[in-house]
Amino acid sequence: MQVDKHVIDQVNAVITIVLDKADYQEKVEKTLKNYRKKANVPGFRPGNVPAGLINKLYGKAVLAEEVQQLVGESLYNYIKDNQLNILGEPMASLDQPAIDFDTQESFTFMFDVALSPELTFTLNKKDTIPYYTINITEDMVNEQVKSMASRNGSYVKVDVAEEKDVVKGQLTELQADGQPVAEGLVVDDAVLMPAYVKEAGEKAKFIGSTVGQTVVFNPALAYDKAETELASLLRVAKDVAVTIESDFAFEIKEITRYQEGELNQDLFDAIYGKDVVTSEADFRERVKASIEAQFAPESDYRFMVDAKNVLLKKLSDVAFPVDTLKRWVLTTKKDQTEASVDADMPAMIEDLKWHLMKEQIVKENNLTVTDAELLETAKKVTRAQFAQYGMMNVPEDLLNNYAGDMLKKEESRQNILDQAMSAVVAGYLKGVIKLNQKSISVEDFNKLYA
Repeated sequence: MQVDKHVIDQVNAVITIVLDKADYQEKVEKTLKNYRKKANVPGFRPGNVPAGLINKLYGKAVLAEEVQQLVGESLYNYIKDNQLNILGEPMASLDQPAIDFDTQESFTFMFDVALSPELTFTLNKKDTIPYYTINITEDMVNEQVKSMASRNGSYVKVDVAEEKDVVKGQLTELQADGQPVAEGLVVDDAVLMPAYVKEAGEKAKFIGSTVGQTVVFNPALAYDKAETELASLLRVAKDVAVTIESDFAFEIKEITRYQEGELNQDLFDAIYGKDVVTSEADFRERVKASIEAQFAPESDYRFMVDAKNVLLKKLSDVAFPVDTLKRWVLTTKKDQTEASVDADMPAMIEDLKWHLMKEQIVKENNLTVTDAELLETAKKVTRAQFAQYGMMNVPEDLLNNYAGDMLKKEESRQNILDQAMSAVVAGYLKGVIKLNQKSISVEDFNKLYA
């Protein structure tokens, strides 16, 4: 076997693999012997099929399979042993000679490869990159406090119904004269919220109603014959619900109202743990700090976007194997066209430059993500998920369990590892370049992406 690399230019090469009969013959013969032991050919017992017949039946397919496998292994090992940093995957060369497994004993395989260019750049304090810190306003704190209070509220019984209250009672189907229908529909413990009643006149009947009062209304009119709402209220199948047009008497037995939690010690304990926070001022400071923590990843992400825009200027003259990469994309992504690849290629090259630059930064500076850093990143993701539901005081053991489960899933683990490595690179960059610190409103921050 002979494997050679022919350099076309700095970023393109052709790897040629030449196989002679001696390279594959032993494997082919071994495979055919195994076929002979197992082959089920009419007229012959297993293991007694003539070798010539086995070769005639399976020889070409076995030869092709063994040669292809040997070529694949040889190509992979050559790239690995010679530490070739290639982009994409090797492709059959445009100059690949024809292969005929019926007549040839020596085979030549040629592969076009796109080589990663060598990057030369330096980073120092002359490189200035903006870092945006989002201002946390009183309105933002107030909104978060209101949200927390709302999520930690409770239902209380009231006497007079408002639009958003829950009205409970007994529904009784009525005749045209207002009397109950004999053996008609009766729903005990019926539940209704005026806010979801669609027809204004029917809704108004319940607003201001009181416990013990009986409200006569028409469900079909109230809900505009919406089968889902009617079926839920009347406790019947949807196809039955849409046929019911009678008035009903709703005897109100209970009215409940959701009451937001008050800013008191009970609320502080529910969110942060018993006696961790003991005053409204401390509570608001903690809320502000939690909002700042939620926005910190946004600032870091924007920092890396701006770092890319600034630092890639150092690589403006670096050549890339554009034509080879275009062919690779068209080969591997069947939904792409030449026009779409041409349109996407400039952005793809910029992303590729940034990826290679970050890889080189990691390699040259021995940057790594420790197991502890990986777990902490997973815990940050978990905390953020819990925080969306107002759960700020998640026990450490629960965080560890959730984070550990995330890291057991390959896709989740890779995503978290990417986040952790990005944070490591960002931390390194902050130490070697000059940060232009800027405070900014959340509205203006969002405009940066416009």
